[in-house]
Amino acid sequence: MTNFFLVRHGETDWNLVGRIQGSTDIPLNATGRAQATATGEKMQGRSWDVIASSPLSRAMETASIIAEALGLPEPAPIADLVERHYGEAEGMTGPELEAFYPDNTPVPGRETRDAVKARVLAALHTISAENKGKNVIIVAHGGVIRAVLQSTTGQAFFGERIANGSVHSFHHSDDGLQLVQFNDPLELLTDDITLPDFEDQQPLEKRD
Repeated sequence: MTNFFLVRHGETDWNLVGRIQGSTDIPLNATGRAQATATGEKMQGRSWDVIASSPLSRAMETASIIAEALGLPEPAPIADLVERHYGEAEGMTGPELEAFYPDNTPVPGRETRDAVKARVLAALHTISAENKGKNVIIVAHGGVIRAVLQSTTGQAFFGERIANGSVHSFHHSDDGLQLVQFNDPLELLTDDITLPDFEDQQPLEKRD
């Protein structure tokens, strides 16, 4: 089993004004760097093995800040963890999007959610196969995290905050990915998913 902890990158100036980023490479702002530092400090109470990231600079810088806080090597960039491509809508604000593509008007070049799921899950399966039994931090994007949540739960988590710097934990086993905790606080040692489960410690409990 591999334990995945998906972290959303820190804030950018486009995040601040509600501008669609997608695959456009927008760097962290000062708030985003502070958020990455705070997330790294919050993660210091656990033991970590590997950190990987989307190759976009806002994710890579977030991952580098976290890696330094945890004493990990520099993060490995993974191309398939890049944010969803929003095509010609990238760079637009919400009102601009409604003006150019009202209601459900198709946006040219927009990547489907199913395509995002397929590439992201394939990347996580590969990372898991190479890191069995390890605790792996993945720094990515809101669209990527939402795709994984929807794949594991069948819910899109619309209306739920996937905040900059937030952490979401998953198990990966032969049965696939399983959500452990949405917005994992990482502060309750009794909720440390890397510790043995009661049934693992007491095998007789598994019998009827």
